[in-house]
Amino acid sequence: MAESGEALGTVPEHERILQEIESTDTACVGPTLRSVYDDQPNAHKKFMEKLDACIRNHDKEIEKMCNFHHQGFVDAITELLKVRADAEKLKVQVTDTNRRFQDAGKEVIVQTEDIIRCRIQQRNITTVVEKLQLCLPVLEMYSKLKEQMSMKRYYSALKTMEQLENVYFPRVSQYRFCQLMIDTLPKLRDDIKEISMSDLKDFLESIRKHSDKIGETAMKQAQQQKSFSVVLQKQNNVRFGKNMHVNNERILEEKNDVVLKHVLEEEAENEEEVLTVQDLVDFSPVYRCLHIYSALGDEETFENYYRKQRKKQARLVLQPQSSVHETVDGYRRYFTQIVGFFVVEDHILHVTQGLVTRAYTDELWNMALSKIIAVLRAHSSYCTDPDLVLELKNLIVIFADTLQGYGFPVNRLFDLLFEIRDQYNETLLKKWAGIFRDIFEEDNYSPIPIGSEEEYKVVISKFPFQDPDLEKQSFPKKFPMSQSVPLIYIQVKEFIYASLKFSESLHRSSTEIDDMLRKSTNLLLTRILSSCLLNLIRKPHIGLTELVQIIINTTHLEQACKYLEDFITNITNISQETVHTTRLYGLSTFKDARHAAEGEIYTKLNQKIDEFVQLADYDWTMAESDGRASGYLMDLINFLRSIFQVFTHLPGKVAQTACMSACQHLSTSLMQMLLDSELKQISMGAVQQFNLDVIQCELFASSEPVPGFQGDTLQLAFIDLRQLLDLFMVWDWSTYLADYGQPASKYLRVNPHTALTLLEKMKDTSKKNNIFSQFRKNDRDRQKLIETVVKQLRGLVTGMSQHM
Repeated sequence: MAESGEALGTVPEHERILQEIESTDTACVGPTLRSVYDDQPNAHKKFMEKLDACIRNHDKEIEKMCNFHHQGFVDAITELLKVRADAEKLKVQVTDTNRRFQDAGKEVIVQTEDIIRCRIQQRNITTVVEKLQLCLPVLEMYSKLKEQMSMKRYYSALKTMEQLENVYFPRVSQYRFCQLMIDTLPKLRDDIKEISMSDLKDFLESIRKHSDKIGETAMKQAQQQKSFSVVLQKQNNVRFGKNMHVNNERILEEKNDVVLKHVLEEEAENEEEVLTVQDLVDFSPVYRCLHIYSALGDEETFENYYRKQRKKQARLVLQPQSSVHETVDGYRRYFTQIVGFFVVEDHILHVTQGLVTRAYTDELWNMALSKIIAVLRAHSSYCTDPDLVLELKNLIVIFADTLQGYGFPVNRLFDLLFEIRDQYNETLLKKWAGIFRDIFEEDNYSPIPIGSEEEYKVVISKFPFQDPDLEKQSFPKKFPMSQSVPLIYIQVKEFIYASLKFSESLHRSSTEIDDMLRKSTNLLLTRILSSCLLNLIRKPHIGLTELVQIIINTTHLEQACKYLEDFITNITNISQETVHTTRLYGLSTFKDARHAAEGEIYTKLNQKIDEFVQLADYDWTMAESDGRASGYLMDLINFLRSIFQVFTHLPGKVAQTACMSACQHLSTSLMQMLLDSELKQISMGAVQQFNLDVIQCELFASSEPVPGFQGDTLQLAFIDLRQLLDLFMVWDWSTYLADYGQPASKYLRVNPHTALTLLEKMKDTSKKNNIFSQFRKNDRDRQKLIETVVKQLRGLVTGMSQHM
């Protein structure tokens, strides 16, 4: 039962498997058959049995179907046998037709092949045309590149290269000629760089050679503009300034109008001729080279090279020639080259982007400015001509104004001008020292004679002299000063003008200019003129008359100082009442010179007295006097009278001091003559003769050779001699010895030592000349008295030395 039950269960499963085998694709049969083997052990056998049964069923069905269609198949075969003959006929006809078509199509085939060949050629031509149209722009651009290279349009050539590389070459990169072209481009770029660099070098060499012309043009334009501004400013100053001299103002205003008109006419004439730096220099090589290197992406290399070369040129330009200080042209050439250099750099700065920067130009300018200042300091020290220094100053001002107009700071240059101003003043002082020396050498040191009104006006126009008494005098008459006074006054004004020339255009205020003029004038007066006067006064050939005239001259020059101050005030329009206004030191200068001249008068007068005294030829052993004064003394007194007549033009105190000094010196000289150690003996006759000479001196003193002395003041110069001679003439030794030391003594001025010295000389003379004096009672008494007095005098002298 069990086995039968299992058999019933497997039958449906086998049927299902058979259905799957019949209905599914053969690729899926494998898994289905495998399931047969996966079942029970006997399942395979049963499946095979089931499969055989199925096959037999299908065979039966096929046999049934064949039996059913067998008659139709037989009929079909019969029909085919019938149409076989017709098919053979048709085959023959088709073969014949095909042969006839083949024969007829041979010519068509030939023509068709020709057409095919022509179509292929046409297609090839079209392809070639397309390729040529693709290559032709490349070739045209390359040809354009060659043309640009030949025409030296290098920047355009570089742009053409960029187009070739970026646009055209990629279209034809498969062709060999394209690669050849590509290979030539680097060399072309190198050639362009070399050529542009060569052009730049030529440009740098050109501007180095023509920098002086560029600078000269720039400085000329700056000078013209400045001249126009200065004339306008002067015209305004004249019209609105405070000028004390109306006539001079009108003349100066008319002169400035003429100058302004002349400047305007010159500017109108030169307006069309104004040249710029672009007119003088072709900057295209720089632009071209800059664009080329920028296009090549090597702009930094170009900038570094340009700056390096320009710095080298700057050092060459800033290095002056050794003879630059000898002429103005040397300085002008030096400045124009520097200006030309920086004008070019300024132009490059403004028309290019990045080639030079403001920081670079400032650095270059600071370096140049330091070198320029060092050069000017070194070379200007060699300048001894004030005109050359002034022209150098003008060049520096124009140089500074020109570069300032291009934006370069120039304050250090104006500071340098103040240093050069001091040097300029020194050269002016040296020049005017020579002028003053020449004036003093050529002066005759006598009052200026005037023979007519015209001559009087000429002198008055040169020197501010005012004397109502002189104006009232009739011609001919004389000015009290000599010819050197108006000349000195004129030269001082000329010095002020010369000093003013340097102060102009320094961009300083009127107060500063006024201060500079006054300080330089003070230097001229206190250092140069004072020194020249002192040297003149000390010269051996200058006599008393000349010294008197020098004193008169200095007095008038001293009075003229206020006019010099007014003169400076009129120039600067700065009032003298201003707090910080410097005063002129002329008063002290001329006072010092006058005092020196006075002292020299005293000295020379004493020397002249010494010369006369040296002519004295006393016979110290004479028995009696000649009864008249000595000849040398009378000549001396006459000389003194004539000299003191000249002294009437001197201030009263000066003449009185000179007269007193002369009398005192004469008294001292006569006293020294008596007390000379080489004089061993003096007779009474010699004393009497000496007394006569002293009497003449006293008479001269009492005659008031110089007015202004009170009483017998001048005679007191001879009081020592008078008392000494009276003592010996009267022989009043008892009174002298008794009253010695008393304030009311008659011989108060007689020194015991002096009296002793003279008495000893007379004692020796008495002994030698009176051989028989011992036999005469009076002579013996006199000799004893002398010896007694000598002893007493020696006692007084000894007592005086002990008290001292």
